[in-house]
Amino acid sequence: MLSWVFLFFWVPGRGRNKTARRSGRQWGMRQREREFRKPAALTVPERVLVCAAIPMRVANVPLRIAAALAAVASIFLAGCSSSGVGDAGRPRISVYSTAYLTEDNQIVFSSTSGARPAATPRQDWTWTGDGILGAPSITIDLGSQTAFFYKGGQEVGRSPVSTGREGYGTPTGSFKIIQKNKHHVSNLYGDYVDASGNVVVANVGVNRDRRPPGTSFRGAPMPFFMRIHGGVGMHAGYLPGYPASHGCIRLPRGAAQRFFENAPLGTPVRVVH
Repeated sequence: MLSWVFLFFWVPGRGRNKTARRSGRQWGMRQREREFRKPAALTVPERVLVCAAIPMRVANVPLRIAAALAAVASIFLAGCSSSGVGDAGRPRISVYSTAYLTEDNQIVFSSTSGARPAATPRQDWTWTGDGILGAPSITIDLGSQTAFFYKGGQEVGRSPVSTGREGYGTPTGSFKIIQKNKHHVSNLYGDYVDASGNVVVANVGVNRDRRPPGTSFRGAPMPFFMRIHGGVGMHAGYLPGYPASHGCIRLPRGAAQRFFENAPLGTPVRVVH
């Protein structure tokens, strides 16, 4: 590229009369302009150099000064140019399946899922709220994947959670428990089963997966469900140690039961990062 810039600054007819120098300059500029218009001839840094070189040459900047400026600019632009291996060459985070507990406490995943992070199930929840009075409230911390239960502002329960995975993020904000159902089942995610109840296609989404002929949809169980916003709620489920749900807030079964029994309708729920 640098040799190309030097060639640009060399104008045929140096030392001849003004007419010859002018015609030589025009010829050189036409040649360079034709080269510049070739789509694959120049990189972006080279095109920037050409744009900078034209006014310097027209202004009769001395050859040595212009060449020195071009050399410095070429070194700088070479460091800023793309090598062709950047974000486009980096593998994106694999999208993994949503896992949930079936009625017989089996863990199921989608058969079409990609790679999943290694599961490190968490069940280390605590509860000290029996016999303690005070208005209940719940805080869900998405960053630490932890739920906190308060009575009268005093923490009486803490539990790990598994919230919405990539693409199904759990909404943040201030909510209230608007529905409770101890034996809730999902109307969006579950299995396609035959007439005898045998699973034909596991872990499906009714808005995503076509139902095979002769099958019916059976929703995934979500025990101790406490709805807070739209289709999002807290419920008992599988906790692999990372966000893995479709947006709901999963708790260990024992913690979900305690929260369910101590949080009446209208209980404030804050979801924060």
